[in-house]
Amino acid sequence: MQSTANAAIFSVNNPIVSRIGNGYVLSAQISYPLTPRVIEALQNGVPITFFQELKLIDAFPLIGNFWQWETTLWEQIIRYQLRYHALSEQYVLESLDTKHQQSFPSLTGALAALGKISKMPLPPKFTSSTEDLLLEIRSGLDLNALPTPMRPGALISDKWDLTSPWVRAVWQ
Repeated sequence: MQSTANAAIFSVNNPIVSRIGNGYVLSAQISYPLTPRVIEALQNGVPITFFQELKLIDAFPLIGNFWQWETTLWEQIIRYQLRYHALSEQYVLESLDTKHQQSFPSLTGALAALGKISKMPLPPKFTSSTEDLLLEIRSGLDLNALPTPMRPGALISDKWDLTSPWVRAVWQ
């Protein structure tokens, strides 16, 4: 349920797939405007889990450029958790895949680091021929990772529905 009045929605900007050596990498910038409700939860000690979802799609044109048959070849969901430590007044960003943590003195700094995708390698198994390949990316909040008492309200509230639309990357 996305309200048109809700201006705070995540956005994926300038996703670009570039060739480096024998492989391909993705670079993009994701904007994370948080609603006051999400910021309040974060500052009250609730960990917020973000996801970045990527799909590599083989698009086979059936009727020229008018209609394509699309098959998802590869999909990856990368999850990060952001929490606020009141004692140290630091925002801690942790990759839930690698367990790597970074601390930031401000929420703005933490969100900027979270939103920077720089030269993320794509699986070479699927990028040997890029002629009909599409890469789509989106980002959002993992509402199922919220504490159990918060989930029902978050799942029906547009104040928590911040998932970006799917955006196709440009291949260079």
